[in-house]
Amino acid sequence: MSVDTAPRLARTRPPGASAPQSGMVGSHHGGRWWLYLILVIALVAVVAPFVWMVLGSFKSDGELQQIPPTWWPQSASLDNYTHLFTQLNFKQFFANSAIVAVVVTVGNLLFCSMLGYALAMLDFKGKRVIFIAVMTTLMIPGVVTFVPLFVLVANAGLVDTLPGIFLPFLVAPFGVFLMRQFIIGLPKDLLDAGRVDGAGELRIFAQIILPLCGPALATLGILTFLGSWNNFLWPLVVAQSEEKYTLPVALALYSTGQNSTNYGLLLAGATVVIIPILAVFLIFQRRFIEGIATTGIK
Repeated sequence: MSVDTAPRLARTRPPGASAPQSGMVGSHHGGRWWLYLILVIALVAVVAPFVWMVLGSFKSDGELQQIPPTWWPQSASLDNYTHLFTQLNFKQFFANSAIVAVVVTVGNLLFCSMLGYALAMLDFKGKRVIFIAVMTTLMIPGVVTFVPLFVLVANAGLVDTLPGIFLPFLVAPFGVFLMRQFIIGLPKDLLDAGRVDGAGELRIFAQIILPLCGPALATLGILTFLGSWNNFLWPLVVAQSEEKYTLPVALALYSTGQNSTNYGLLLAGATVVIIPILAVFLIFQRRFIEGIATTGIK
């Protein structure tokens, strides 16, 4: 800096303003070390089970049960994955899980957004009653409706069928509430403009509302796909034959013998099961975070 520019910079400083202290920024960040320590501990606590699962899938069953346990495989092997893909009907189980998860996710995205749009933007008789019914259903535990739901499916002749697994979950009260909370924050002037142009409600919903609901749809899609892909109890009860087993059910049944459990096969299957979930989240993570933030604010 030249001698002429130094006084000019000094004169541009507002009267009474003190010079910035370089140590304040460092001390501010240094005082938050405990927060970073807590975050690191929480991260390790969350990631450690997944790391153990992946590393354990390459171990033999004897090494998994030895005491004290080891993190790294002493002799890494692909035997568990070979057993999973060759000796089990893996393609059929994976296809069943994919069909159920995709149908349930698409159904929730469509029907929950339609019902959420009606509850948020349309005025009709009984609207408040329907919304109260949705909220009441949201507060009822799923265990309470499990047996009546199975009786309905059995009376409809859908036991041991894929429709019997995915039809009861095409609409979820949480999805309706989520979409309603997001859509209610959209400007109603867009709907009025569409009606002035002669657009019907279905066209307004498809061409105006849905394109604006990307974050909420991504959030609902990820949560629905996660719940449907990992669903175990309902497919276990409804599916009566091997051809209708989903992947979680097949892994639980075939990794457990009469006297022991094949933990290596179970960990290998769990590793494979989690891959589609991670892929879906990584693809839509930006929309997912945006949807959680905006829906929470509204």
